[in-house]
Amino acid sequence: MRNIQELFSLREKVVVITGGMGLLGKTYAEAIAIANGYPVIADIKLNGAEDFIKILEHETGGEGFACEVDITSEKSVQNLVEQTLEKYGRINGLINNAALTVAKGGTEFKDYFSAFENYPLKLWQLALDTNLTGMFLVTREIGKQMKKNSDGGSIVNVASTYGVVSPDHRIYQGTKSQYGEQSINTPIGYATTKSAVLNFTRYLATYWAKYKIRVNTLTPGGVFAGHDKTFVNNYSSRVPLGRMAKEHEYQGAMIFLLSDASSYMTGANLIIDGGWTCW
Repeated sequence: MRNIQELFSLREKVVVITGGMGLLGKTYAEAIAIANGYPVIADIKLNGAEDFIKILEHETGGEGFACEVDITSEKSVQNLVEQTLEKYGRINGLINNAALTVAKGGTEFKDYFSAFENYPLKLWQLALDTNLTGMFLVTREIGKQMKKNSDGGSIVNVASTYGVVSPDHRIYQGTKSQYGEQSINTPIGYATTKSAVLNFTRYLATYWAKYKIRVNTLTPGGVFAGHDKTFVNNYSSRVPLGRMAKEHEYQGAMIFLLSDASSYMTGANLIIDGGWTCW
């Protein structure tokens, strides 16, 4: 009889995390290391990655690996796979976490929070390139490797509550972005692409099931990251649990989806949003 620790173990499993140096990406890496797996931190910018990995290894006793990647570039994605295979010889898991947000690239564009009527084509296209084409390229290349594994693998695509329901535009009234003077909102490109993630998951779950490759979606709610006080209050009033999420609150769900604890789960969407989508 297997014990619970074995069910949730990622012992010697190699897991690639796109957007690995982001707020949630780093917490996923930490959780994987604690579960005795090997996190591969993949990001377009690896500022601070070396120090983060040293801390990770010191605190967990495990090891980590960082690789710079532009997920919108086919060649760059192939290089990520090659480097990971060179180091570990296999890939057992993938977290498609990278996305264009105000904290990850959006600050470079003064029009990121523009109203829909004035939304720039270049930002719409950038959201498609990053959130969908990037996910497609990474999953395609890593999926090829997982097909070679006798035990397949686990892929987790990170969506958003705004991929399940529309943003509640009322919560942005009276807010101000910490990145500028504009009030914040959820851009059309983000909501649209996160919705597409759900069917991307379902398609691959059925397509790759015969290779024992499981594909699921994790749908998180809003995570507090130094937001404007007005926004925090507005958002929290809309959540049954009465608050925004803390970044570590998704670690358990991610380990569940990557491990044998979810061995009979594929094509599903695990929503963890404090109850936001209940009403």
